[in-house]
Amino acid sequence: MSHSLQCYRCGTSLAELSLPLTRLDECPSCSVYLHCCRMCVFYDPDVARKCREDDAEEVKEKERANFCDYFKPGTDVFDDKLAAAENKARGEFAALFGDDSVEGSDDKPDNELSDADKLFK
Repeated sequence: MSHSLQCYRCGTSLAELSLPLTRLDECPSCSVYLHCCRMCVFYDPDVARKCREDDAEEVKEKERANFCDYFKPGTDVFDDKLAAAENKARGEFAALFGDDSVEGSDDKPDNELSDADKLFK
């Protein structure tokens, strides 16, 4: 099915997924759940409970899969400025803690990690 949905986190096109999105559908690129508040047309960070649908039950974790009956995927949910800020924060986290599992953390050479591993053997 062809549609213009994008992942709210990474902006990857979701055209290959069929609608309606199931509760456990994930982005093929970054693996975030797509049936979540952040992906919904009613999500609005500037209103109370961050939802413009008054009858919807409150969902505390906006990026987790949920059972909201009012969920409707939005076409303009990707914010490139927010994504750039998140990537920058991940890179700074990786630089600070040397976490190689975080994207953008290629700053630390492999030999430093192996030297640390030798200390615990």
